[in-house]
Amino acid sequence: MGTISNGHGTKSFENVHAPGLDWRKSSRTDLDPILKDCVILAEAPDAKDHPHDSIPDGTRMVALSDDKDPNSPVLYFSRAEIRKFAEGIRDGEFDALMASDEEMEQAAAVVAV
Repeated sequence: MGTISNGHGTKSFENVHAPGLDWRKSSRTDLDPILKDCVILAEAPDAKDHPHDSIPDGTRMVALSDDKDPNSPVLYFSRAEIRKFAEGIRDGEFDALMASDEEMEQAAAVVAV
């Protein structure tokens, strides 16, 4: 059985498409809110027979999914790809895609109902 943790706690969590992985999510979210709300990441098995030539066997991989549904699809990325994406986030390249303060308040109101 896998787990999910947010830096404040850990609980059992299993995505049927990636059993046994230990998922991580932002410490800014709860482990079990009424409305789950986070992208989750997990260290995944090394690549083996990956369909893309740029991912040779043995490449360290990261799984990415959504915590709202344990049946959510799982996407796999190399650690290098995750690093480049995180660098883009830190540099503000995706700021226009983030929720506004008003959207965050609306999301909080849904959870409070």
